[in-house]
Amino acid sequence: MPTESAWPSPLTVIGRREYVSFPDWGLPRMRAKVDTGAYSSALDVLGYDLEGDEQTGQTAHLRLMRNRRKPRRVSTVSVPVLRMVRVTSSSGTKECRPLIEVRVRLGGVVRRIHLTVTNRTTMRCRMLLGRQALAGVFLVDVSRKYVLPD
Repeated sequence: MPTESAWPSPLTVIGRREYVSFPDWGLPRMRAKVDTGAYSSALDVLGYDLEGDEQTGQTAHLRLMRNRRKPRRVSTVSVPVLRMVRVTSSSGTKECRPLIEVRVRLGGVVRRIHLTVTNRTTMRCRMLLGRQALAGVFLVDVSRKYVLPD
């Protein structure tokens, strides 16, 4: 009779919270909540300005707080907007947000993901990683936090 073993997985195991970085923006170590109940990902911004129009293409100028403990340290990055999307938050509030594509690093994995930008200053984590960003690469162990090295 064969012995029972763990299911082999080529996926990288992560916890319910992890640190992500944005190499193209020079933003290291941002705390992210891994949320398998959310389809899309969201990034905390202090605010943003849109330039251009939907016909010719828009650019979002994002104001990012580099560190919550030093709120005056703000970076501005410009990124093309893929499209505007209507998002319903967990509280049921509907909001129209810019959808962007950006490179993120999660442990040793660097990949391009789509995310929306919004004000998350009242939230504990500045970023929410949804299923779309995790699919095919990560396996979430909800009993653990901060599994990957920074």
